[in-house]
Amino acid sequence: MNPKPWPLRVLKFILLGILFVAVMGFVTMRLWNWLVPDLFHGPVLTFWQTIGLLLLTRLLTGFRGGGGRPDFSRKWQQHKNDWKKQMESRLAGMTPEEQEKFRQKMRASCGPPWMRRSTPEMGQPATAE
Repeated sequence: MNPKPWPLRVLKFILLGILFVAVMGFVTMRLWNWLVPDLFHGPVLTFWQTIGLLLLTRLLTGFRGGGGRPDFSRKWQQHKNDWKKQMESRLAGMTPEEQEKFRQKMRASCGPPWMRRSTPEMGQPATAE
C-alpha cells in the first residue's frame, strides 16, 4: 500500500478548511441578515464582514474548545468526584432515618423548578389529587 503523498494531503486539508470557513460564513451571514435587521434594526452584513465577525468572535473567545479553557472537563470531573466523596462521608455518619430525610429534602429543593417534587411536611399526610 502506498500512502498518499503528503502534498496532496496538505492541499486537501487546506481546501476543506477553506470550504468549511466559506460555508460557516455563508450560513452565519444568512442567519444574521434574516434575524438582526428585523428584530433589532441592525445592519445587513456582507460575506466578508461576516467572516471578519467570525474571526473577531474566535479571537475574543479563544481558538480552543470550551472557550479557550484547557483541561476544563478534567477539572470538572475532579470537582464532581470530590463532591460525591464529601456527600458519601456525610451520609455515612447518619442513621438510616436521617439519610432518608436528607434525601427527601434534596429531592424537594435541588434541580430546576419544574422537576422539584413537593414533599409533604413531616407528620402531615400526603393528599391524593
